[in-house]
Amino acid sequence: MTLYDRLTEVRDDAYREFQVKLVPNIAPESIIGVRTPQMREIAKEIFSSSDRDEFLNTLPHKYYEENLIHFFVLAMIKDFDECIRGVETFLPYVDCWPVSDQAAPKAFRKDHTRLLPYIEKWIASEHIYTARFGLRMLMNEYLGADFKEEYLELAASKKGEDYYLKMMIAWYFATALAKRYDETLPYFENRRLDEWVHKKAIQKAVESYRVTDEHKEYLKTLR
Repeated sequence: MTLYDRLTEVRDDAYREFQVKLVPNIAPESIIGVRTPQMREIAKEIFSSSDRDEFLNTLPHKYYEENLIHFFVLAMIKDFDECIRGVETFLPYVDCWPVSDQAAPKAFRKDHTRLLPYIEKWIASEHIYTARFGLRMLMNEYLGADFKEEYLELAASKKGEDYYLKMMIAWYFATALAKRYDETLPYFENRRLDEWVHKKAIQKAVESYRVTDEHKEYLKTLR
């Protein structure tokens, strides 16, 4: 059974219609309509199979779900260098925000020192979804114990008019307000961000359960 056969076997037409609306920038015919739990199961099967390398090396993929599965497979690779090589090879083919946002490679958590230069390179990329992925990795991996204030500047310095890029920057800063409020607040008090990003980040922070009511009330005054 081919991967396409496997995907069509578990397709959900109602879910496909939802996905078509959710990801309007890719061709509707590229979306089969498979839910994430089923795709993760298929990714596990591919990861453990002898066909894994062939699948990862066959680019570009034709279907949206194949791209999602590709990143799910990469995320399971434990070796840092192998995972990085796979991610770097795949990122130029990422063409929408769900594919950019789904994967969280476990190998990245093991070596933040080696990961950071890659994140800086990805954020600097002119390819929207490579930059978005870099920003999301910065958010996921460096707002905890390894946080440095300079990382806020790295995110703030990324400019662009693409909606999905700006939304990621706003998401980063909303999360930073939740996790690193004191260090992040000056970016809003001094209006360091683009106006749209500034307002969207505050909106997302105000909607977040991780931001205190006191902080939310003050953030509202900075809109």
